[in-house]
Amino acid sequence: MSRKIVKSRYFGDEGLIETVSEVPAEKHKAWGPDAELKVVGKPVSRLDGYEKVTGKAVFTFDVDLPRMTYARILRSAVPHAKIKNIDTSEAEDLPGVLKVLTYKNCPKIPWHWNTTVLFDERVRYQGDEVACVAAESEAVAEEALRLIRVDYEVLPFVTDPAEAMKSSSAKVHDWGNIIDEGPAVYFRGDVEKGFGESDLTFEDTYSTQVVVHNPTEPHCSVASWEGDKLTVWDSTQALFGVRDAIAKSLSMPSSKVRVIKKYMGGGFGGKLEAGKYSVIAALISKEIGRPVRITMDRKEMNLSVGNRPDSVQRLKAGAKKDGTLLALSQYSYGNVGAYPNGADCGTPLRSLYKCPNVRTEEYSVLTNLGRSRAYRAPGHVQGTFAFESLIDDLAYKLGMDPLELRKKNFTEVDPISGRPYTSKRILEAYEQGSKAIGWLEKRKPTGSEQGRFRRGIGMASQIWWGGGGPPAYCTIKLNQDGSAHVLAGTQDLGTGTYTFLAQIASEVLEIPIDKIEVTIGDTETCPYCGLSGGSLTAPSVSPAARDAAEQMKSKLLSAGAALLETPESNLKYSSGRISRLDEPDKALSISEVIGKLHEKVLVTTGAREANPEGYEINSFGAQFAEVEVDTETGRVRVLKIVAAHDIGRVLNYKTLLNQFHGGIIQGASYALLEERVVDEYTGKVLTTNIHDYKLPTVKDTPEIELIIVSDSDPLISNTGVKGIGEPAIIPTAGAIANAVYNALGVRIKSLPITPDKVLMALSEKI
Repeated sequence: MSRKIVKSRYFGDEGLIETVSEVPAEKHKAWGPDAELKVVGKPVSRLDGYEKVTGKAVFTFDVDLPRMTYARILRSAVPHAKIKNIDTSEAEDLPGVLKVLTYKNCPKIPWHWNTTVLFDERVRYQGDEVACVAAESEAVAEEALRLIRVDYEVLPFVTDPAEAMKSSSAKVHDWGNIIDEGPAVYFRGDVEKGFGESDLTFEDTYSTQVVVHNPTEPHCSVASWEGDKLTVWDSTQALFGVRDAIAKSLSMPSSKVRVIKKYMGGGFGGKLEAGKYSVIAALISKEIGRPVRITMDRKEMNLSVGNRPDSVQRLKAGAKKDGTLLALSQYSYGNVGAYPNGADCGTPLRSLYKCPNVRTEEYSVLTNLGRSRAYRAPGHVQGTFAFESLIDDLAYKLGMDPLELRKKNFTEVDPISGRPYTSKRILEAYEQGSKAIGWLEKRKPTGSEQGRFRRGIGMASQIWWGGGGPPAYCTIKLNQDGSAHVLAGTQDLGTGTYTFLAQIASEVLEIPIDKIEVTIGDTETCPYCGLSGGSLTAPSVSPAARDAAEQMKSKLLSAGAALLETPESNLKYSSGRISRLDEPDKALSISEVIGKLHEKVLVTTGAREANPEGYEINSFGAQFAEVEVDTETGRVRVLKIVAAHDIGRVLNYKTLLNQFHGGIIQGASYALLEERVVDEYTGKVLTTNIHDYKLPTVKDTPEIELIIVSDSDPLISNTGVKGIGEPAIIPTAGAIANAVYNALGVRIKSLPITPDKVLMALSEKI
């Protein structure tokens, strides 16, 4: 198949992604809504399920190489200081210690945030890297850390972003505390004019907390050199991104760095970039000539490897009496920690509903705390909670049903670009979701419930990008015995990538899944694919897999035509066999075709096509929550979540359920439980383990009902798939907050909705 080079733009967890990539010149006919598929879309069990449940699956944490050594990192115990002196002599003399790295003897490698080196004389948060010890065992490395003496010159610190924005505040970096020295501003229309023309305006402030990723598998890397070539096993969501970042840091060609990741125990966005620990492991490994493993413990996971930033959002809405939105504004700021990142959360307000006059002003603020990173739908979860709370509040002021207010402001085109969507079925999501939750039957006037236990119903809408895009490539090797090997340089975060790749190959080539092997997670043996974040994996990689499979099928038909001495138009391909239409007895199996070609294996490589021009690609959805609030204890119990979503074609319904259940539980946890707690007087984090940092258990899990209102989006790709990782979590907290409001008649404007906040709000109502 011929190829062409195109420039592409799409969105992911790290924001706008622009690429120049090779894509197919001709597209395969997309699997539309009426496509009769035998394998794709079905609830196929995971290919990797057996290895995982038996403990045979090798995660990065499990990699064990001959002559392995173990490294541990000493982290700052204070939020802000200059290291006056560091004495490592006792640690170096400890038997079993092989190497100690500090700012004194570590090569001055600029880190890819462009603001720091691997070890700096100035530490900017509790958890910042001070030293690293490599030893024969982790126990020896831990003991050595305790022998290192650090003399700190303690500096003033700031942990509150509102305080950090003041000119008189302590400076995290010499150049200041506000990223880009000012806000990110967006506007369309004339907001003040829109407010002036409104029959009703409503304004309020909402806030969200910092939450930590805390995946089951901690961040870890294993580094090993062979000559001038480095191999890194890394628990990562971005194989090629890690490869390139390490190569750049070490000033070596990317071709000399191999990154491997077969399985991982979750990431949620925190593993989208290379960690300092990976480069440190590589440096030490090269110096001592042995493999080095660095694994973060749970305290480090809660301090140093990322979080979702908090937010304070002042929102204002103006509308006509009939509910038509005329103006929206947002002023917000968020705590991104000690090193630059973004805290933007205004996209939902800018894009969810039709509104001609919109303005957002957003500040990303540095503090002396751990750095924020992408976290499953960055910005959208915070922004959706606040904006959808405002929409409910506005509906209450207007005397409208909140669902009807959302329908009233439905838009057929993207409010920002003015372009149409490839598909948008949120109205079906509203209809089917509200029916499933019993919106008309169960929802009572807000605050009308009496008694100790009060129930309420709430909802929230969702928008996310999730369309994927190039570059993404997939190779299929078809063996003479009729089996196939699928290879792609993507990642499985535990979400089912191995399985859907096999399903696509099985669907096109009509080979049983048990005869298909899938290899992913290796930059050396697999063709390039992008990161796995932002709901990008399935919509980016599945079309490439189908392209490779269709090319293979075409190759078989072409060979069959020559071998059976008939035009391809006279051939039928079925169940891995090629037969003549006019003489069905004349047929060849895959094995026979390959054998007669004197080949051992046939190889094709497919590519993801370019996204269509002139359209916006988004996923949409709505979630409905039913809650019960105990007014004596303040406890909120989520009884049921109905999630109705437009996510294009479903590749595997079983793994789809896994994804949505996980995302909804995570969203409910964000709404009610999780919060990083910081001592304002010492600048230290108090929630550094999963006893103090509250996570949900099975008792906290509500009934979950999933409704998919879409069947395919044939405009975006040959598989019609949108991503689902982010949509699952985005509206959950907003729906729960609105349900609590409906139950109590008082608005909890700050997450998480903990018992103390509920009791305080109720006391103020009285």
